[in-house]
Amino acid sequence: MVQATDGNFYGTAESGGANGAGTVFKITPSGTFTLLHTFCSKSGCKDGGIPYAGLVQATDGNLYGTTIAGGANCVSDGGCGTVFKIAPSGTLTTLHRFDGTDGASPYARLVQATDGNLYGTTDFGGANCVSDGGCGTVLKITPKGKLTTLHSFDGKDGDDPYAGLVQYTDGNLYGTTATGGSYGRGTVFSLSVGLGPFVETQPTSGKVGTAVKILGTDLTGASSVTFNGTAARFTVVSKSEIKTTVPAGATTGTVEVTTPNGTLKSNVVFRVTK
Repeated sequence: MVQATDGNFYGTAESGGANGAGTVFKITPSGTFTLLHTFCSKSGCKDGGIPYAGLVQATDGNLYGTTIAGGANCVSDGGCGTVFKIAPSGTLTTLHRFDGTDGASPYARLVQATDGNLYGTTDFGGANCVSDGGCGTVLKITPKGKLTTLHSFDGKDGDDPYAGLVQYTDGNLYGTTATGGSYGRGTVFSLSVGLGPFVETQPTSGKVGTAVKILGTDLTGASSVTFNGTAARFTVVSKSEIKTTVPAGATTGTVEVTTPNGTLKSNVVFRVTK
């Protein structure tokens, strides 16, 4: 599950529900459960089926996820899957229906990168290994639903990217494949999509005085750290880590670190709590 900015938890069940094809639900910290959507509620499961991967909340407040089956295409095989958006109120919008050539069966959770777009993988489909159902893809999809296939695996560079992606602080995306590669045991890969470096805070919220780690690349020589414009005292631990605390007067916003190579912003807003 994922905890959204409203404090509630949102998740998916890969099976069950009225049609046996899975659900999206909300549950409060006190245990009040709300069923938000039951898949295969549309004729031919055009809204998708089997939401295996879970959800991610994007900066627009909506939750995004995938299904490994259903959709309007690959019907004889149970459907190639979908990408969907669901509002915390429960309104679901199908953003994309895979057709095999652009991927199939996205098993992994999406990740929102620093450009605001969502990135992920499909375990099958793509332009290569067609006779075996496809070796899988890396994809980008905008919050409005425009999908771009960034890479189709061919076996030599990997097969079955089952686990999804992370964006590292150098701006690049990293992931793994379950099989393929020189020894058939899988690969570790990076993919540059032209995004610049950033910093990541741990944790992403806290009250004044809370200890915070700032992770990044090339942080040596940092000259300032600010929380939404409020300066903070800090210590450079290494080229990839800074230690600081939330300063008095700080408000919710981005954390910025000034380095000799430029100013790095946090990939998510730091929420200052009381």
